[in-house]
Amino acid sequence: MVLDYIVIAVYMIVILGVGYWGLRRSKTKSDYLVAGRRLGTFMYSGALSAIVLGGASTVGGIGLGYTHGLSGAWLVVAIGLGILVLSAFFAKRIVKLKVYTVTEMLDLRYGGNSGLISGVVMFLYTLMLTVTSTLAYATIFHVLFGIPNIAGIAIGGTVVIAYSVMGGMWSITLTDVVQFVIKTIGILFLLLPISLAHAGGFSGMGERLADSFFSPWSIGGATIITYIVVYTLGLLIGQDIWQRVFTARTPKIATRGGLASGIYCLIYGVAGALIGMATRVLYPHLESPDAAFATIVQDALPPGVRGLVLAAALAAMMSTASGALIASATVLTSDIFPRLRAIFRPGTQSFSQTGSLVVYRVAILVLGIGTVGIASAVDSVVAALTIAYNILVGGLFVSILGGLIWKRGTRLGAWVSILTGTVAVIITMFATDILANEPIYFGLGTSLVTYVVVSLLTKPTEPEIMTEWTRRLSASDSEDINVSHPETATIRFDPHAH
Repeated sequence: MVLDYIVIAVYMIVILGVGYWGLRRSKTKSDYLVAGRRLGTFMYSGALSAIVLGGASTVGGIGLGYTHGLSGAWLVVAIGLGILVLSAFFAKRIVKLKVYTVTEMLDLRYGGNSGLISGVVMFLYTLMLTVTSTLAYATIFHVLFGIPNIAGIAIGGTVVIAYSVMGGMWSITLTDVVQFVIKTIGILFLLLPISLAHAGGFSGMGERLADSFFSPWSIGGATIITYIVVYTLGLLIGQDIWQRVFTARTPKIATRGGLASGIYCLIYGVAGALIGMATRVLYPHLESPDAAFATIVQDALPPGVRGLVLAAALAAMMSTASGALIASATVLTSDIFPRLRAIFRPGTQSFSQTGSLVVYRVAILVLGIGTVGIASAVDSVVAALTIAYNILVGGLFVSILGGLIWKRGTRLGAWVSILTGTVAVIITMFATDILANEPIYFGLGTSLVTYVVVSLLTKPTEPEIMTEWTRRLSASDSEDINVSHPETATIRFDPHAH
């Protein structure tokens, strides 16, 4: 185990060192929040893959493979499909808008101050995502060192907060690329072939597992559809994902790098399911499917390799946590506080407009400490994350996607859509169950109907707003956003807009 400890320690030191390097590169708001909008294809694709493939995709994906076999890959496959759809159809438009948050996109598209409620929902979603990732990587420290989860949360949380505060998105991007490489080596090139070899290869698994383990549909059609609705659609509109798209140097890079990331996610999902199947052959009576990852790592891998694979899992979880943390801080500082100040203290300059990096660093620090505190106080936040995801997709998906593809959508239509979709989700969760499938479908249906009806019954969006929207979208696909357009135009917050 000593060698494993050394590997983990080296990994943590490298991550902190890369974070310090990012500190020296973060000079402006653009550098700190979106890595200067200048990432090339490899860095963009690697960082995007790192943030979407976290603890749920690694530990959870292997656990689903242990329980359901090959069809357990569908959770991660749904994530990969979301990245593919986003990259193929929407990434170019998102990059061209030159905004920092999803809520700024809503204000730019519809005008006025329509994005406060979306900012609050997005903040809760990103904060809960940070908490769940924090809980996930604490389990790795527990497996490795046998320390309580609270101590693991404190150790991992301190590292994530440190490199995130230092360099913002530049530090997170650079560390994510390192984590992407470690994750690829650890999971795909080490754990996958070693676990399959221990299980006797595909022939050995075929002899000892039921035929249902080799069917891609055995997890159930309803579950597959729900995964696609929740995760595929959720990835199209999440602030943590959009903030990655904003970092691409050109629209073409966002498309090309995103498609590569989506394909990587599909491979990762199948690999996790196969590792889970191999673990089922070797250890058929585990108390919990979530223990499959730790069990196969502990018992099947030699020292050193075991440490590298645990570092890979830690990398997956920490990259998601850091990405969600900066997304949460960005929404808080760029969306919520400025809009509240515009309502209660009109005419004053908001701190998000001053460009001071101190504000963003303080926000990340405070939210990071808060996340560690929340994660230390609870055993599981699955229900809270489900609530946030249901509201995110059920309440916001229609107004965001509608704004990107339907010119007739209006501000009032978007506002009513967000409100009714969110209320429908909450009411249905209380009427059924928090973890039920129905809330998200009721939310999406209500949101879609009200968006279309109200938009058609109200006046089209003002010409000057649509002119600015169209101007940004008309940029060349190969245009370097950072060079050709120095910063996003100021978006006006009008507390009296309807």
